[in-house]
Amino acid sequence: MTKNVFLSLGSNLGDRAENIETAIENLKQIGKDLRVSRIYESEPLYYTRQPRFLNAVVCGHFSLSAYKLLTYILKLENKLGRKRNTSQRYGPRFADIDILLYGNTLITQRKLIIPHPRMYERKFVILPLIEIAPTLRDPASGQLFWKYLLKIRDQGVYFHSFSRYTKKPIIYKVL
Repeated sequence: MTKNVFLSLGSNLGDRAENIETAIENLKQIGKDLRVSRIYESEPLYYTRQPRFLNAVVCGHFSLSAYKLLTYILKLENKLGRKRNTSQRYGPRFADIDILLYGNTLITQRKLIIPHPRMYERKFVILPLIEIAPTLRDPASGQLFWKYLLKIRDQGVYFHSFSRYTKKPIIYKVL
């Protein structure tokens, strides 16, 4: 049985756009009917002394369990050059892939929490999420995701550029 899964992609080291596109190409190998948002550029949150991020959201149908998908994602991040540094949790990285939603499934385990617990405070996640799924509701609260956007302060999020996955026009400053 496949689940409709939403993933957040980010990169702020190396060729950021290439890192995201490589991640998408790898995700196409295990997912079907992938939809990809535009690429956004954002100021870093939490630990701000690092380069800007490029971010996107991907939605698709995946047959892997949430835990097997997490294992695949961790291996993919490693393949793309991510080295986990426990002393600097939100530091620079070549690739960051988070499972935002796994169908309507709610998971609260030590290694996996779905919906992703910090997605609600991140404009660089909510903007591309509602771009590809404007009527999507939070499976935990039932609230439309675009309503969360109204509660997030400005975080320096901009449309970055065209991606080969979208044909939409470029607009620079976001909200």
